[in-house]
Amino acid sequence: MANIGIMDSAYFVGRNELLSWINARLHLNLTRIEEAASGAVQCQMMDMTYPGAVPMHKVNFDAKTEYDMIQNYKVLQDVFNKLKIDKHIEVNRLVKGRPLDNLEFLQWLKRYCESVNGGIMNENYNALERRSKGGKERNVKGSQRYAKSLQTNNCHNPGLGEGITKITGIKQGRSSPVMGGVNSSAEIQALSKEVTDLKLSVDHLEKERDFYFAKLRDIEILCQTPELDNVPMAAAVKKILYAADARESALAEAQEFLSESVDGSEG
Repeated sequence: MANIGIMDSAYFVGRNELLSWINARLHLNLTRIEEAASGAVQCQMMDMTYPGAVPMHKVNFDAKTEYDMIQNYKVLQDVFNKLKIDKHIEVNRLVKGRPLDNLEFLQWLKRYCESVNGGIMNENYNALERRSKGGKERNVKGSQRYAKSLQTNNCHNPGLGEGITKITGIKQGRSSPVMGGVNSSAEIQALSKEVTDLKLSVDHLEKERDFYFAKLRDIEILCQTPELDNVPMAAAVKKILYAADARESALAEAQEFLSESVDGSEG
């Protein structure tokens, strides 16, 4: 199951269905695929599938920096190695938070998890309890201490507090309620426009993805026809279609296969 081809039905699972599946089983509240870019969610998906296989105390559920995220993926890769799962993790791409990269990896991981034990999930798995063993609790306490220190600084230095709240986006009361209302209204309108633009962008990307997936599916069907099934070119194309990772190496393998087929026929 590690080598799931790009035309597998796993990659046709929509982001909403995927997020619902993750949220229901891990008791999370993810709203965007990018929120799983830290690798912590993937670690717990494996912990759910193989209870106890993941050292949850090493998983940082509040990872924000690339360094912390990479540490999570190292934990995940170690688990893959221990379980002999032949799957390369594109860490450098995933930590960038690109929606499509993270979507593809989560689609694969969902399919893999569902393939274990016939897709029967462990009903006794306590996601919240297991998550409390990770790095989040330590980070939450640290964040609480930081928040308290901010409150103390605000009391002793109002000017500093105002500067911090501007950076963090927390609004304080202003001397003029009317002015504050105007600013809030303008900001709400600007944010609403940004959300609308992002939704349009996502819709466009999804349509573009579906467009290219449909073309790949047509090519696959064509290559599977009896007339072309044993033709070297069709076989080379299928090698690229069904490659799980490393697209450049898949192309090189397909070209090598085609070259050997041509040389063999000439000989």
